[in-house]
Amino acid sequence: MSRPEHETETLIRESLDRLAARAPDGHAVRDALARAGRKRRPATRLALVAAAVVALVAGVVTGTQLLTTADLVPAASRPVLGYSPGWLPDGFTEQYREGGPGTAPQIRRWFAGPAEITLSAYSPVDPEWSQTALRIASLGDQVLVRGRVAMVTGDTGSAALVTWLADEQHVLTARVSGVPEARAVALRVAESVTADPVGVRGELRFGRLPAGIAERSAAVRGTGPDDASTELTAAAPGGPPIRAAAGAGSPGVNGATPVTVRGSQGFFLAPADGKDATVAVRLPSGRWLTVSGAQPEAVLAAVADGVQLDPSPDYRWLGRTTS
Repeated sequence: MSRPEHETETLIRESLDRLAARAPDGHAVRDALARAGRKRRPATRLALVAAAVVALVAGVVTGTQLLTTADLVPAASRPVLGYSPGWLPDGFTEQYREGGPGTAPQIRRWFAGPAEITLSAYSPVDPEWSQTALRIASLGDQVLVRGRVAMVTGDTGSAALVTWLADEQHVLTARVSGVPEARAVALRVAESVTADPVGVRGELRFGRLPAGIAERSAAVRGTGPDDASTELTAAAPGGPPIRAAAGAGSPGVNGATPVTVRGSQGFFLAPADGKDATVAVRLPSGRWLTVSGAQPEAVLAAVADGVQLDPSPDYRWLGRTTS
């Protein structure tokens, strides 16, 4: 439900006033806001002023536009993630990337033992994130990230989350956990983030999918290239996902039913203990391909047959601080 016009104006004005109180030239800004309060301005003009000063209002767009370079063009099962941090604490290495088509979230994770830093990008077209600007404006504890209004939530000392609008098409979050002075660390990470795209290129690509089912995400994970794995998901709108994964670990096929997959003997594991049905086959490389989901054996086997293997996946960034 949309907010009344006067409530939106009030939130924006109060947000600007709080920032003005902490700004070097706070008196002049407060005086200007006071004058604005005495003369009611049209909501559209007020929104434009707020956006120009602090980029607070996010416009609704038809989809997320990914930032690309000539060698970073999104393709099937190969998403491009549009943002990178310029600074991370010592000891953190990147071990996870995930993205997808359209408005799918973009996620990158770095670890140092149990400590974790996650940089995520979302689209304001997603209903979950469409009211981010107003949520930020309604909080008293506001900060600036690269000149834009941001909020810090979940601050426990060892964990914190910074949320801000990178532009009208991307909501960014920097989450830190398991780190002393997490708020300061999260703010420094957020301040260092720039529109520097990176790719996600694993060893799998979906082939033909059942009617009505489309690709949803592609993820690569691992502590380094030697234990890297790729996972793809596809689903019908609102339906359960089909997952295709490749990695070195065996899926465990004791008691499984033999089935022909990709011209070789594979295995079918019936759904049990809350787990989906799974088709598994050992690839010529010695790694395992698994396809799972709430689908019949024949459908899972057909998806596995259609999966394309990429002979040159990019796992070089795994276990490194940055690409």
